[in-house]
Amino acid sequence: MSGAGAPQLHVDGSGMRVVVVAASWHTTVMDGLLAGSRRALAEANVAQVDVVRVPGSFELPVAARAAALSGADAVVALGVVIRGGTPHFEYVCQAATGGLTQVSVDTGVPVGFGVLTCDDEQQALDRAGLPGSREDKGAEAAQAAVATVLALRSLDGSRDSAW
Repeated sequence: MSGAGAPQLHVDGSGMRVVVVAASWHTTVMDGLLAGSRRALAEANVAQVDVVRVPGSFELPVAARAAALSGADAVVALGVVIRGGTPHFEYVCQAATGGLTQVSVDTGVPVGFGVLTCDDEQQALDRAGLPGSREDKGAEAAQAAVATVLALRSLDGSRDSAW
């Protein structure tokens, strides 16, 4: 994982099904986030990865809920919200963040949070896992989702933690 103080997670997602729900706005950034997420899930040996695209970050919670209820072991939510000149930024960020948290808590299915909330496009590009990016938030969200599945399994005794 990247960023100051981020944990280094080495996870084993063998046998897991993970659904990635990804917004469509800001194509270049989203392509990077999605590639990083897919790469991290492959490195974690996740058995099945399904990708569902939605229009924007506001729509992520409803798609994440459907994915969680479909039997997925985890969901990874990817999106980008860039601040503009109106309060729209705050509304979308709050709806996406609160909605995704509610999905995870209500369903018991971990949701990896890969929604970038940035002041400008450069901040998003710097976090998208693209060549020259400093961080890869798509990969981080995927690793966090798998790690949380393993943590929950260790709590219920169904499987030892693999990280």
